[in-house]
Amino acid sequence: MSKYRKDPISGRWVIIAENRALRPNDFVDNQVRRDIARTCPFCEGNERFTPGEVFAIRKSESSENSPGWQVRVVPNSYPALSREQSLESVHKGIYEERDGFGVHEVIVESPQHVMSTTQLTDQQVQCVFDAYRMRLNDLKSDSRLGYALVFKNARPEAGASIEHAHSQLIATPETPLAIQEEIRGGSDFFERHRTCAWCKIIVDELEAQVRLVHQSTSFIAFCPFAARVPFETWVLPRRHGSHFEQIEPGLLPELADFMKQTLLRMEAVLDGPAYNYWIHTAPFDTPLLDHYHWHIEIIPRLTKIAGFEWGAGCYLNPVLPEEAAKSLRIDKRV
Repeated sequence: MSKYRKDPISGRWVIIAENRALRPNDFVDNQVRRDIARTCPFCEGNERFTPGEVFAIRKSESSENSPGWQVRVVPNSYPALSREQSLESVHKGIYEERDGFGVHEVIVESPQHVMSTTQLTDQQVQCVFDAYRMRLNDLKSDSRLGYALVFKNARPEAGASIEHAHSQLIATPETPLAIQEEIRGGSDFFERHRTCAWCKIIVDELEAQVRLVHQSTSFIAFCPFAARVPFETWVLPRRHGSHFEQIEPGLLPELADFMKQTLLRMEAVLDGPAYNYWIHTAPFDTPLLDHYHWHIEIIPRLTKIAGFEWGAGCYLNPVLPEEAAKSLRIDKRV
């Protein structure tokens, strides 16, 4: 059983999930990959190896928990959180703890055994982002949940334990501290400048071009001015929107292609690095926010967080964002 524990000084909640240490690891060399694919719980035909699906995009004639799907969403077999837990807090002196209530799901991105999102077809990537959108819209109907983070761990160095291309979603009662800080910072910026900070960044990056990676009609990718790690890249919609789940479905094909091309550039320049990405979006219970802009942050795992970063909460980045963007600007599409 997992637990939330609250730091009494910062207000930061930590999830203690001991069962996560029991996760399998199927990252192997190519000689035995074919054997792994036969028993991979995420491959089409092996649906019996996972908990029952909560959502799937599948052929109309196919049935639940059977072959015929394009994207499949299932509860995590080693969940950090569970809807079966209590919301009640227990106070022990200055400390606060409660059971690990929440949702932890896996979005299986392909019925075929592929390792990278960039190996998917454009339509498959579109289905993945459509699944993100639909799961967020479904989970926000549960009033006990305040926020959901969609994220991806690619390769073991980034936290993945299964090589089959997948991403995850964790929904919690509270909005994470990082999102609260972004919203607070965005609100302060809006009060001073009467515009969204992210919208202003888009304008400035398009004008300067020095940190721009690439752009499309509706999206922009760039290395942020204060990048925390080498080749950190952000993807933003050029039109203001605070909630990812409210994205127009007609924009999903463009977003899917744009994300795939961004990751292809990163893989080409950095020789297929481990990476994480996550979608930062507004909390469930907020209306449209003029001062917040949903976005995707991509973090290649090229360096390790060491003593100064842990102790000061300040990152050391050895690569100038302008130089990183220059490398990624080279057309790497295939």
